[in-house]
Amino acid sequence: MTSEAPRLGEGLSLRRMPAHWMLGRLGKRVMRPGGLGSSQWLIDRLGIGPDDDVVEMWPGLGRTTALALTRKPRSYVGIERGEAEAARARRAFGGPDQRCIVAPVHRSGLPDRCASALYGEALLTLEPAGRKVEIVAEAARLLRPDGRYGVHELLLTPDDLPEETKTEIQAVLTRVLRIGARPLTRTEWHELLAGSGFAVREERTTPLLLLEPRTVLADEGAGGTAAILGRALAHPQVLPRLAAFYRVFHRYRHHLGAITLVASRT
Repeated sequence: MTSEAPRLGEGLSLRRMPAHWMLGRLGKRVMRPGGLGSSQWLIDRLGIGPDDDVVEMWPGLGRTTALALTRKPRSYVGIERGEAEAARARRAFGGPDQRCIVAPVHRSGLPDRCASALYGEALLTLEPAGRKVEIVAEAARLLRPDGRYGVHELLLTPDDLPEETKTEIQAVLTRVLRIGARPLTRTEWHELLAGSGFAVREERTTPLLLLEPRTVLADEGAGGTAAILGRALAHPQVLPRLAAFYRVFHRYRHHLGAITLVASRT
Protein backbone atom coordinates (compact mmCIF):
# COMPACT_ATOMS: atom_id res chain seq x y z
CA MET A 1 0.00 0.00 0.00
CA THR A 2 1.20 3.53 -0.71
CA SER A 3 1.73 5.78 2.30
CA GLU A 4 0.63 8.97 0.58
CA ALA A 5 -1.76 9.00 -2.38
CA PRO A 6 -1.63 11.66 -5.09
CA ARG A 7 -4.09 14.46 -4.38
CA LEU A 8 -7.40 14.39 -6.22
CA GLY A 9 -7.73 17.25 -8.67
CA GLU A 10 -4.08 18.24 -8.41
CA GLY A 11 -3.54 21.51 -10.28
CA LEU A 12 -7.22 22.55 -10.21
CA SER A 13 -8.73 25.16 -7.92
CA LEU A 14 -11.37 24.07 -5.43
CA ARG A 15 -13.72 26.48 -7.17
CA ARG A 16 -13.50 24.64 -10.48
CA MET A 17 -12.75 20.98 -9.80
CA PRO A 18 -15.47 18.30 -10.10
CA ALA A 19 -17.67 18.08 -7.02
CA HIS A 20 -16.55 14.60 -5.95
CA TRP A 21 -12.89 15.64 -6.04
CA MET A 22 -13.63 18.77 -4.03
CA LEU A 23 -15.56 16.81 -1.43
CA GLY A 24 -12.77 14.25 -1.28
CA ARG A 25 -10.24 17.02 -0.68
CA LEU A 26 -12.40 18.22 2.22
CA GLY A 27 -12.21 14.72 3.72
CA LYS A 28 -15.58 13.26 2.75
CA ARG A 29 -15.21 9.49 2.52
CA VAL A 30 -18.71 8.44 1.41
CA MET A 31 -19.94 9.94 -1.86
CA ARG A 32 -22.63 7.56 -2.99
CA PRO A 33 -26.16 8.75 -3.83
CA GLY A 34 -27.87 6.62 -1.18
CA GLY A 35 -25.20 7.01 1.49
CA LEU A 36 -23.27 4.29 3.26
CA GLY A 37 -26.46 2.38 4.05
CA SER A 38 -27.09 1.65 0.37
CA SER A 39 -23.46 0.59 -0.12
CA GLN A 40 -23.75 -1.80 2.82
CA TRP A 41 -27.02 -3.14 1.41
CA LEU A 42 -25.31 -3.72 -1.95
CA ILE A 43 -22.44 -5.71 -0.46
CA ASP A 44 -24.84 -7.72 1.70
CA ARG A 45 -27.09 -8.62 -1.24
CA LEU A 46 -24.15 -9.54 -3.48
CA GLY A 47 -23.38 -12.22 -0.91
CA ILE A 48 -19.60 -11.94 -1.28
CA GLY A 49 -17.70 -14.75 0.40
CA PRO A 50 -14.40 -16.68 0.43
CA ASP A 51 -15.13 -18.40 -2.90
CA ASP A 52 -15.70 -15.17 -4.81
CA ASP A 53 -13.53 -13.32 -7.29
CA VAL A 54 -14.64 -9.69 -7.03
CA VAL A 55 -14.27 -6.86 -9.53
CA GLU A 56 -15.15 -3.30 -8.55
CA MET A 57 -15.52 -0.55 -11.15
CA TRP A 58 -14.31 2.84 -9.86
CA PRO A 59 -13.65 2.12 -6.17
CA GLY A 60 -13.29 5.86 -5.55
CA LEU A 61 -12.17 6.54 -2.00
CA GLY A 62 -12.32 2.85 -1.13
CA ARG A 63 -15.06 2.85 1.49
CA THR A 64 -17.14 0.15 -0.22
CA THR A 65 -13.92 -1.66 -1.14
CA ALA A 66 -13.23 -2.03 2.57
CA LEU A 67 -16.76 -3.39 3.12
CA ALA A 68 -16.27 -5.97 0.37
CA LEU A 69 -12.86 -7.03 1.66
CA THR A 70 -14.23 -7.74 5.14
CA ARG A 71 -16.01 -10.66 3.45
CA LYS A 72 -12.56 -12.10 2.56
CA PRO A 73 -13.13 -12.90 -1.12
CA ARG A 74 -10.64 -15.16 -2.88
CA SER A 75 -9.51 -12.23 -5.04
CA TYR A 76 -10.30 -8.57 -5.63
CA VAL A 77 -9.57 -6.30 -8.61
CA GLY A 78 -10.49 -2.63 -8.74
CA ILE A 79 -10.62 -0.74 -12.04
CA GLU A 80 -9.91 2.98 -11.75
CA ARG A 81 -9.64 5.89 -14.16
CA GLY A 82 -6.43 7.36 -12.73
CA GLU A 83 -3.54 6.72 -10.38
CA ALA A 84 -4.78 9.18 -7.75
CA GLU A 85 -8.04 7.23 -7.41
CA ALA A 86 -6.33 3.82 -7.59
CA ALA A 87 -3.91 4.79 -4.81
CA ARG A 88 -6.82 5.53 -2.49
CA ALA A 89 -8.51 2.22 -3.18
CA ARG A 90 -5.27 0.39 -2.39
CA ARG A 91 -5.31 1.81 1.12
CA ALA A 92 -8.10 -0.67 1.92
CA PHE A 93 -5.99 -3.68 0.94
CA GLY A 94 -4.77 -6.02 3.62
CA GLY A 95 -4.51 -9.48 2.12
CA PRO A 96 -3.26 -11.51 -0.83
CA ASP A 97 -4.55 -11.25 -4.40
CA GLN A 98 -5.88 -7.69 -4.04
CA ARG A 99 -5.01 -5.11 -6.68
CA CYS A 100 -6.30 -2.01 -8.43
CA ILE A 101 -5.52 -1.39 -12.09
CA VAL A 102 -5.79 1.84 -14.06
CA ALA A 103 -7.83 1.20 -17.21
CA PRO A 104 -11.05 2.29 -18.95
CA VAL A 105 -13.93 0.49 -17.26
CA HIS A 106 -15.53 -0.29 -20.62
CA ARG A 107 -12.28 -1.87 -21.92
CA SER A 108 -10.61 -3.16 -18.77
CA GLY A 109 -8.32 -5.72 -20.39
CA LEU A 110 -9.27 -8.30 -17.74
CA PRO A 111 -9.99 -11.83 -18.99
CA ASP A 112 -13.46 -13.11 -19.84
CA ARG A 113 -15.44 -14.64 -16.97
CA CYS A 114 -12.87 -13.67 -14.35
CA ALA A 115 -15.44 -12.50 -11.76
CA SER A 116 -18.21 -14.07 -9.75
CA ALA A 117 -19.31 -10.73 -8.27
CA LEU A 118 -18.92 -7.30 -9.87
CA TYR A 119 -20.23 -3.92 -8.82
CA GLY A 120 -19.93 -0.19 -9.39
CA GLU A 121 -21.32 2.87 -7.64
CA ALA A 122 -21.95 6.40 -8.92
CA LEU A 123 -20.29 5.34 -12.17
CA LEU A 124 -22.96 4.83 -14.81
CA THR A 125 -24.68 8.09 -13.80
CA LEU A 126 -21.63 10.04 -14.98
CA GLU A 127 -21.50 8.49 -18.45
CA PRO A 128 -23.44 9.26 -21.66
CA ALA A 129 -25.94 6.72 -22.95
CA GLY A 130 -23.60 4.89 -25.32
CA ARG A 131 -20.85 4.52 -22.73
CA LYS A 132 -23.37 3.26 -20.17
CA VAL A 133 -24.20 0.42 -22.56
CA GLU A 134 -20.51 -0.35 -23.10
CA ILE A 135 -19.79 -0.51 -19.37
CA VAL A 136 -22.70 -2.86 -18.65
CA ALA A 137 -21.60 -5.03 -21.60
CA GLU A 138 -18.10 -5.16 -20.11
CA ALA A 139 -19.59 -6.28 -16.81
CA ALA A 140 -21.42 -9.05 -18.66
CA ARG A 141 -18.15 -10.12 -20.33
CA LEU A 142 -16.25 -10.25 -17.06
CA LEU A 143 -18.88 -12.15 -15.10
CA ARG A 144 -19.29 -15.91 -15.08
CA PRO A 145 -22.71 -17.30 -16.05
CA ASP A 146 -23.78 -17.49 -12.39
CA GLY A 147 -22.22 -14.14 -11.46
CA ARG A 148 -23.89 -11.25 -9.64
CA TYR A 149 -23.84 -7.62 -10.76
CA GLY A 150 -24.56 -4.67 -8.47
CA VAL A 151 -25.03 -0.98 -9.22
CA HIS A 152 -25.74 2.03 -6.96
CA GLU A 153 -26.69 5.12 -8.95
CA LEU A 154 -28.61 8.38 -9.07
CA LEU A 155 -32.32 7.97 -9.78
CA LEU A 156 -34.81 10.19 -11.59
CA THR A 157 -38.39 10.05 -10.32
CA PRO A 158 -41.19 9.51 -11.07
CA ASP A 159 -40.90 6.96 -13.83
CA ASP A 160 -42.95 9.09 -16.22
CA LEU A 161 -40.90 12.26 -15.67
CA PRO A 162 -41.19 14.41 -18.83
CA GLU A 163 -38.18 14.44 -21.12
CA GLU A 164 -37.80 18.21 -20.84
CA THR A 165 -37.55 17.92 -17.05
CA LYS A 166 -34.93 15.17 -17.35
CA THR A 167 -32.91 17.35 -19.71
CA GLU A 168 -33.18 20.34 -17.37
CA ILE A 169 -32.05 18.34 -14.32
CA GLN A 170 -29.12 16.81 -16.18
CA ALA A 171 -28.00 20.23 -17.43
CA VAL A 172 -28.24 21.89 -14.02
CA LEU A 173 -26.45 19.03 -12.23
CA THR A 174 -23.67 19.03 -14.82
CA ARG A 175 -23.18 22.79 -14.52
CA VAL A 176 -23.21 22.92 -10.73
CA LEU A 177 -21.26 19.72 -10.04
CA ARG A 178 -18.80 20.39 -12.89
CA ILE A 179 -19.07 16.81 -14.07
CA GLY A 180 -21.47 15.10 -16.45
CA ALA A 181 -24.52 13.83 -14.56
CA ARG A 182 -26.97 11.71 -16.52
CA PRO A 183 -29.25 9.80 -14.13
CA LEU A 184 -32.05 7.54 -15.34
CA THR A 185 -35.51 6.53 -14.16
CA ARG A 186 -36.14 3.16 -12.52
CA THR A 187 -37.45 1.63 -15.75
CA GLU A 188 -34.50 3.02 -17.72
CA TRP A 189 -31.98 1.53 -15.26
CA HIS A 190 -33.72 -1.85 -15.52
CA GLU A 191 -33.74 -1.64 -19.32
CA LEU A 192 -30.05 -0.74 -19.42
CA LEU A 193 -29.14 -3.88 -17.48
CA ALA A 194 -31.56 -6.04 -19.46
CA GLY A 195 -29.87 -4.94 -22.69
CA SER A 196 -26.76 -6.92 -21.70
CA GLY A 197 -28.67 -9.95 -20.47
CA PHE A 198 -29.15 -9.06 -16.80
CA ALA A 199 -32.32 -9.47 -14.76
CA VAL A 200 -32.73 -7.47 -11.56
CA ARG A 201 -33.23 -9.73 -8.55
CA GLU A 202 -33.22 -7.20 -5.71
CA GLU A 203 -33.77 -3.45 -5.55
CA ARG A 204 -33.52 -0.63 -3.03
CA THR A 205 -34.53 3.00 -3.60
CA THR A 206 -33.97 5.90 -1.22
CA PRO A 207 -34.05 9.69 -1.33
CA LEU A 208 -30.86 11.42 -2.46
CA LEU A 209 -28.88 11.41 0.79
CA LEU A 210 -25.43 12.59 -0.28
CA LEU A 211 -25.40 15.97 1.50
CA GLU A 212 -28.25 15.56 3.98
CA PRO A 213 -26.82 16.59 7.37
CA ARG A 214 -28.04 13.47 9.20
CA THR A 215 -26.59 11.24 6.50
CA VAL A 216 -23.24 13.05 6.52
CA LEU A 217 -23.07 12.64 10.29
CA ALA A 218 -24.00 8.95 10.06
CA ASP A 219 -21.56 8.27 7.20
CA GLU A 220 -18.60 10.32 8.43
CA GLY A 221 -19.04 10.32 12.21
CA ALA A 222 -18.92 13.37 14.45
CA GLY A 223 -15.16 13.78 14.12
CA GLY A 224 -15.16 13.37 10.36
CA THR A 225 -18.06 15.79 9.93
CA ALA A 226 -16.32 18.39 12.11
CA ALA A 227 -13.12 17.98 10.08
CA ILE A 228 -15.00 18.49 6.80
CA LEU A 229 -16.65 21.66 8.15
CA GLY A 230 -13.32 22.94 9.42
CA ARG A 231 -11.64 22.48 6.06
CA ALA A 232 -14.60 24.11 4.28
CA LEU A 233 -14.40 27.15 6.56
CA ALA A 234 -10.66 27.38 5.91
CA HIS A 235 -11.30 27.68 2.16
CA PRO A 236 -13.87 30.44 1.52
CA GLN A 237 -14.26 29.48 -2.15
CA VAL A 238 -15.73 26.13 -1.08
CA LEU A 239 -18.71 27.43 0.89
CA PRO A 240 -20.60 28.93 -2.09
CA ARG A 241 -20.17 25.65 -3.98
CA LEU A 242 -21.48 23.58 -1.07
CA ALA A 243 -24.46 25.92 -0.81
CA ALA A 244 -25.09 25.57 -4.56
CA PHE A 245 -24.97 21.76 -4.33
CA TYR A 246 -27.47 21.76 -1.50
CA ARG A 247 -29.81 24.22 -3.25
CA VAL A 248 -29.90 22.11 -6.41
CA PHE A 249 -30.52 18.87 -4.52
CA HIS A 250 -33.30 20.59 -2.55
CA ARG A 251 -34.81 22.18 -5.67
CA TYR A 252 -35.12 18.80 -7.37
CA ARG A 253 -35.73 16.75 -4.22
CA HIS A 254 -38.97 15.30 -5.63
CA HIS A 255 -37.20 14.14 -8.79
CA LEU A 256 -33.86 12.86 -7.48
CA GLY A 257 -33.15 9.74 -5.48
CA ALA A 258 -30.83 6.78 -5.30
CA ILE A 259 -31.29 3.28 -6.68
CA THR A 260 -29.33 0.15 -5.84
CA LEU A 261 -29.83 -2.98 -7.94
CA VAL A 262 -28.46 -6.52 -7.79
CA ALA A 263 -28.84 -8.50 -10.99
CA SER A 264 -27.86 -11.84 -12.45
CA ARG A 265 -27.49 -13.15 -16.00
CA THR A 266 -30.69 -14.36 -17.63
